[in-house]
Amino acid sequence: MGWTEVERAFGEAIERGAIPGAAVIVRVGANIVFEGAFGFRSIVPQRTPMAIDTVFDLSSLTKPLATTTAVMMLAREGKLRLDDRVTRFFHNFGVHGKTGITFRNLLAHCSGLAPWRPFYERVAEAERTGSKVNFMASYGAKEFVYEEIHREKPDAPPTARAIYSDLNFMLLGETVEKISSMPLNRFCRERIFRPLGMRATDFIDIALVRSRRLEPVTNMFAPTEICPSRKRLLVGEVDDENAYAMGGVAGHAGLFAPVREVDRIVRELIACWGRRSDFLPQKIVREFWSRDTATAGSTWALGWDTPSPVGSSSGSRFSTEAVGHLGFTGTSIWIEPSRGIAVSILTNRVHPRRENQGIREFRPRIHDLIMEAIDGA
Repeated sequence: MGWTEVERAFGEAIERGAIPGAAVIVRVGANIVFEGAFGFRSIVPQRTPMAIDTVFDLSSLTKPLATTTAVMMLAREGKLRLDDRVTRFFHNFGVHGKTGITFRNLLAHCSGLAPWRPFYERVAEAERTGSKVNFMASYGAKEFVYEEIHREKPDAPPTARAIYSDLNFMLLGETVEKISSMPLNRFCRERIFRPLGMRATDFIDIALVRSRRLEPVTNMFAPTEICPSRKRLLVGEVDDENAYAMGGVAGHAGLFAPVREVDRIVRELIACWGRRSDFLPQKIVREFWSRDTATAGSTWALGWDTPSPVGSSSGSRFSTEAVGHLGFTGTSIWIEPSRGIAVSILTNRVHPRRENQGIREFRPRIHDLIMEAIDGA
């Protein structure tokens, strides 16, 4: 048993086709106890090997690592209070009974907003009919999506039930932009990523790519899927259709990073939790990492999830105090703050097709094997 079993499990998952490959870091306190790159960065149009510095589309890990961390900073500065109503900043948001929704509700996925809406289809339709020229992935499209969210009818009253919602985090991204008077990507780059020495972590602004002011080095990226709507293999271009329609920079998706830099920010947050860093106040990190009790049966903390009693992707060995998050593309983080344990696993399981769900049974198994290896060591 031990790390050999962990390596074998990754090999078997790749052989089975559950994932093309993976980049992994396991941290305990100040030490990285396991690090590896397994399998393939791409399998179409040709096989290329995975590397530890491969850059992944983090998908929904954008929510905790970028947007939630940005909200923590605004809370520290007193520019936003968690129990403020969203209408404090967005006066038109209160329609259809949404007046009572707070920023805490957005973070804890109990606002009652819908899980998802195909905003990208509405953007594409406006472009196709000629009412908006070059609208897709433009700044105007992003503003259009924000306005659509403000007009949304909720699926439930606040705190009535937990609904994991991309709309919550699109709105939180807009909040960061409104309060800071800068785009979300710039705020995160200047206030989070660069201060932590994270040079390869960022959103990829599609407007800059189109104007040739930014040219991603595509052989550094793990490709995602052959996109059903864009009809091409995505490499260094956000997989999420709504984030793409919004120009690649959104509160719910769009962040790219290699696994060492994911570990870097997680390490800092754990240090803040233990008051060993003043990057963020301990009080704020602990509040965000505590399960929100306003909604019965919810596992959500603020911007982070906690292990569900049955069938958690974290497996069976993380405590109820653990926090984590998953990303649609095949990414995940699970953290045991009191033990200083962090497991960052980046895969591109959607490559080349999103229908591949093999990672579902692999995730709890690999986390159990990793925790067994840590305890055995």
